[in-house]
Amino acid sequence: MLGFSLAFALPFTLFALFPQWLSNLPKSGGWLNSVKVVLGFIELALGLKFLSIADQTYHWRILDSEIYLAFWIVIFTLMGFYLLGKLKFAHDSDSKHVTVPRLMLAILTFTFVVYLIPGMLGAPLKAISGYLPPMISHDFDIRKIVREEVRLGDFHTSAVANEPSSALCEKAKFADFLELPHGLEGYFDYQQGLACAKAQNKPLFIDFTGHGCVNCREMEANVWSDLRVLTMLKRDFVVVALYVDDKTALPQSEWVTSSYDHKVKSTIGKKFADFQIAKFGVNAQPYYVLLDHKEQLLVKPTARDLNPEHFIEFLTKGLAEFKAQQVKR
Repeated sequence: MLGFSLAFALPFTLFALFPQWLSNLPKSGGWLNSVKVVLGFIELALGLKFLSIADQTYHWRILDSEIYLAFWIVIFTLMGFYLLGKLKFAHDSDSKHVTVPRLMLAILTFTFVVYLIPGMLGAPLKAISGYLPPMISHDFDIRKIVREEVRLGDFHTSAVANEPSSALCEKAKFADFLELPHGLEGYFDYQQGLACAKAQNKPLFIDFTGHGCVNCREMEANVWSDLRVLTMLKRDFVVVALYVDDKTALPQSEWVTSSYDHKVKSTIGKKFADFQIAKFGVNAQPYYVLLDHKEQLLVKPTARDLNPEHFIEFLTKGLAEFKAQQVKR
């Protein structure tokens, strides 16, 4: 609230204190229309982000990753042509030349478009991963094809081929519309994951996440993609991803009455959001928790940290504590 109010009030305050500055302001004209059009392009691109969140939470599958990227590539390409004067609108002023600021903006825009293009082939685009749909929605991922060719070719020297595989105790609930990134296998229901952790004698790794969680996608793209992290998650833990914003309705037998606000929770998202608040006193994502078989914390939970070394340390400490408990018993 302070940030928004300061941003709106500061210009008026400064002009009230220094009225002579008003005479130095640029006059309205074609440049102002250009600013409006450029911001319109940017607003259109960012508007797709909000549509994408709704698309994911309701599982419409309208804006899969490559469709989303295709929209962005077209939008920013048109914006670049507009900045170069190759595209004009009704209220634009005629210009005989391209100014240096417009040229620099056009260069930045086309550079961004070139950066986006490999994403159509499955490149992770880590710099903007938080603003894109998850890669699991990508129909054509060249990395998956390479991994499949490596597997079929039996090239055991490949680091990807040597990644240990994990076996689920039973088919995961909600797996027909929810997935884990990077080929991880796991669960999307807490009780099911806990039962499997006990059966396999492994600690439970809980990922409180959301379809609209920008920081979650950044963590998955920059930290979970590390081969060491992936190896530990696959080999040493039973992974449970609990989506706190999913709109899928639960059967009435799985509805819960919150101990926090005493309301009935009837969707996947509301049920696990309430579980996070009631059990851990936190309502932020991502939030990573390591539990033993008695549902007690092994180490202090962690949140967004884009340093893979810190995440590996978190996993290592939790695993060591779990093994120490096993020895004591």
